[in-house]
Amino acid sequence: MRSSVAHAALALAVSFSLVAGGPFAVPAAAQVKPNGPESVADLAENLLDAVVNISTSQNVKSDDKAPIPQVPEGSPFQDFFDEFFKGEGGEGSNQGQTVNSLGSGFVIDPSGFIATNNHVIEGADDIEVNFANGSKLKAKLVGTDPKTDLALLKVEPKSPLKAVPFGDSRTMRIGDWVMAIGNPFGLGGSVTVGIISARGRNINAGPYDNFIQTDAAINRGNSGGPLFNMKGEVIGINTAIISPSGGSIGIGFSVPTELAQNIFMQLRDFGETRRGWLGVRIQPVTDDIAESIGMSEAKGALVAGIIKGGPVDNGSIMTGDVITRFDGKDVDEMRDLPRVVAESPVGKAVDVVLLRDGKEMTVKVTLGRLEDGEKQAEDDDVTQDEGTTPETGEAQPSKADMVLGMGISDLGEEARKTFEIVESVKGVVITEVAPDSAAAERGIVPGDVIVEIGQEAVTTAEEVKARIAKLKSEDRRNALMMIANRTGALRYITVRID
Repeated sequence: MRSSVAHAALALAVSFSLVAGGPFAVPAAAQVKPNGPESVADLAENLLDAVVNISTSQNVKSDDKAPIPQVPEGSPFQDFFDEFFKGEGGEGSNQGQTVNSLGSGFVIDPSGFIATNNHVIEGADDIEVNFANGSKLKAKLVGTDPKTDLALLKVEPKSPLKAVPFGDSRTMRIGDWVMAIGNPFGLGGSVTVGIISARGRNINAGPYDNFIQTDAAINRGNSGGPLFNMKGEVIGINTAIISPSGGSIGIGFSVPTELAQNIFMQLRDFGETRRGWLGVRIQPVTDDIAESIGMSEAKGALVAGIIKGGPVDNGSIMTGDVITRFDGKDVDEMRDLPRVVAESPVGKAVDVVLLRDGKEMTVKVTLGRLEDGEKQAEDDDVTQDEGTTPETGEAQPSKADMVLGMGISDLGEEARKTFEIVESVKGVVITEVAPDSAAAERGIVPGDVIVEIGQEAVTTAEEVKARIAKLKSEDRRNALMMIANRTGALRYITVRID
């Protein structure tokens, strides 16, 4: 059965199976006290009051225009039809229906701030927080961060609430004991215990994936609840599970507090996130790319483009640089860079270690704000569109030379018009790609433009042929190329040299 990653947010229907006694019951006199792990009863008792159940309701309008059946006055089915088709307001099917959901959360400030997941409260018209003592309070939404699936709520208590502290998730090790408390399947105040199974998990849930994996039972309804260390500190926010059946199979994921704590503080102080922004477009450093630029191992983030008007649009970082360290933190993989940059304060001056032309160097940059940069990036003429060859019906440019399975030609006005290539793109246009060539394997299509080969700019087809010939003479296995699509989006690829 195929597993899937699912949010652990909700289930309103559950069946129970009770087993008691039986012919194989062990007599009381023969029972031996188990030699298991130390009890967590005292720890759980001290934390239960700070963990809450969150119930939401959302009015979903119906677009169903089917006629309402007519029932004779006084019919025994009249009440049923009125409730089902007209709703409480009796205004017909366009009144809609109310959808309820359940999740978990925890108090992070005695004044009434409550942390949870964004998907627990997303789209809710009404949010209610249920406390362990049975009391209920209406909550208002302070702010959300869909990128990490976190949200902050606020209630107005009559007296200070029991709150739990954040711990440092960076100190947690694989194998450490952890405890989850939440509201699985609507069963509030449920405690489960397990260990940290793995760290730094990427489940493709968002741009900053760095999940803690645990085998502590996490089910639908646990979303937004805390994952505690054995000191009673929150080191994760339970967010997702892998489950073929919808129930726990011992693979749950929590957002680590090293990422979440700062987000909750920003939401509390500003009602929104304020992430650091470097203003670069990046891609992974593959083994082929590493070999092509003389790196001993594939690591870091390759800069494939610079955002105009961004923090490093001053030449401090350049296209083709490989960033290996940021503000004292190693960048082992491409996905490490966006996370460490986002966790850095806006306006902070940081040291960036990078490789340029085979030499390591350190540059200092001052970070901008990501939320401002996202709109700026959308307006930038360099986009991330993959781009395809336009079906213009016009003839392809003639006299193309063939190199590595690609037909290449100088980028003149005829070629620019044929392939609808924007004016900002400079280089050598690819007019055709042989179906079974190395270039086709790398996703190159007619209309793409070769901007650089071996990190040197090319402007004519003769320069491309000369650069490839030189690489062949040096017994290079791959040619590192910077390719632009028709809209100007840049990417680095390696093409096998036959």
